[in-house]
Amino acid sequence: MSDGTEGASPRYATIETWPAATILAALHDNQLSAVAAVRATLPSIEGAAEAAAARLQEVGVLAYAGAGTSGRIAVQDGAELPPTFGWPRARLLLCIAGGAGALLQAVEGAEDDEAAARADIATLGPGDVLVAVAASGRTPYTAAAMATARNHGALTIGIANNPDSRLLQAAEHPILLATGAEPVAGSTRMGAGTAQKAALNLFSTLLMMRLGRVHRGRMLDMQASNDKLRTRAVQMLCELEGVSSEMAQAALEASGGAVRAALERLRR
Repeated sequence: MSDGTEGASPRYATIETWPAATILAALHDNQLSAVAAVRATLPSIEGAAEAAAARLQEVGVLAYAGAGTSGRIAVQDGAELPPTFGWPRARLLLCIAGGAGALLQAVEGAEDDEAAARADIATLGPGDVLVAVAASGRTPYTAAAMATARNHGALTIGIANNPDSRLLQAAEHPILLATGAEPVAGSTRMGAGTAQKAALNLFSTLLMMRLGRVHRGRMLDMQASNDKLRTRAVQMLCELEGVSSEMAQAALEASGGAVRAALERLRR
């Protein structure tokens, strides 16, 4: 069997016996193919992001759900939105099978717990958006989260690497990343995971742009929470308004480190 994420490709049947350089070249080629597979889904990603932006313009929660590798990749995408784009943490729900501990250590059997998924997603409603990710597209936890969110009226976006899967069939906006068999059969942290990360990067960045959180190519709502980011914030203000670094620094401090507020202060 060579089709699907859990199949075994004859091409890699003896991969562990190859010279190290040949193994690495094959793995690298697989990664490039995974990213290339995302391009065919750009219209689907566009539709999902535009629909999510319409739903989240004023209020509403953006939720992510998944299990195992897919769950960690999904939750990572969501976790980066507050510091990068200033997305309110109160409007973000991150759900992974097995709970927060599963981010650091596998929780056996958690991906089969549909009841936990229904409980995790129970608060979502018509004003909210769920992004559910599963390489196989049939992970019980993730599929149950999708079904629950849709039953509650939330907008549902499903990302999977196998066609005609339960997750994609249930999603209003299905995104199929057809990465096929892995170099190490069933190890979806490889090609499938790479494609998922790329697709989520594209989706969430476009979404944040549509929600007004990027201005002239800059992260205007970035949280300047450390020295590196404060330096970047001052640089942004200097570039956007043509002011001195001293003026930018003063405006940033007066605005409590909020770049958008500092920009508005400089424009008064």
